[in-house]
Amino acid sequence: MYQPLNILSLSHRQPFMHDDLETLLEVERTVPGSVKYGITRYKKHDQWNIEDTGVLVYNYVKNNPEENYLELRFCVSGNVYCRQKETECDYCKLNKSRSCVEKVDSVDVLSFSFSPAYLHQFAKAHNTPATLTDDVLSFSHTTSFSKSLPLCGKTRMAIEGLLNHTYSDTLENIFINAQTQILLLYSMDCMLGEKLDTVFTCKFLANEADRDKIIKAREILLQHIGEPITIKALSRKVAINECYLKKGFKEIFGTTIFDFYQGQRMEHAKYLLYDKGLSVTEVSLLLGYSSISHFSTAFKKHTGLKPCELLIR
Repeated sequence: MYQPLNILSLSHRQPFMHDDLETLLEVERTVPGSVKYGITRYKKHDQWNIEDTGVLVYNYVKNNPEENYLELRFCVSGNVYCRQKETECDYCKLNKSRSCVEKVDSVDVLSFSFSPAYLHQFAKAHNTPATLTDDVLSFSHTTSFSKSLPLCGKTRMAIEGLLNHTYSDTLENIFINAQTQILLLYSMDCMLGEKLDTVFTCKFLANEADRDKIIKAREILLQHIGEPITIKALSRKVAINECYLKKGFKEIFGTTIFDFYQGQRMEHAKYLLYDKGLSVTEVSLLLGYSSISHFSTAFKKHTGLKPCELLIR
């Protein structure tokens, strides 16, 4: 079964530990006949380096159409909210929001899932030869995939509207439906705007399904920061041979699998040591090293410092 990218880990460029996430708000609703959407708001810690990210997920199951869906996922940070948003604290009531002691920085994760039945209405309107958008909206495209979406100004405005609107009941459904259609429009336009005829040195990368396997391999590596995975096992998970995996990864991401994986592990180690205050022994175990000396050697090679030297700083 296809497993799409984790938008939060993708934005942070490393996996989150469960204890790191403090949920401030969680909403899941369905606009009848339109979209199922969810908003999860987390408290943002100062040490987090979050990059605003968008992803389009196309899920296709040949023998089970009920599992088909198109989903838009977004992760945005930098928004500030009052913990007492529903009732407003005394500072906010007096329009002194800058002095509000209940204000908190957040990371907002949004998802919008569209069913084939809803999307078909848009595909049928086309009288021109079939495009990638037609194939996706009509679910004629037979391979699941994920595509990164840049967050342009118009997309950000639509997301901000969804996060801060004051509508309720029926009017809220109308507003959500309108805004999600706008996001769908921008996402489809962005997908069409990509150069699909890019020339790759590795000829097999001209195949979209093979490119998606390489991208998926990167996500699996991020998920295995604490439990090292061999290239052989990784190639089996994404169903591509080892040689293609190594060559394709280097061409798409500009680095080898090993160097990428080691870099991510060491960056996560820095976070665990410096920000979480874990000991060298604890971090070594969490990252799956067989000995502290092996971990220390790898850490110094990447950072120029021994783990203990980072702790002193």
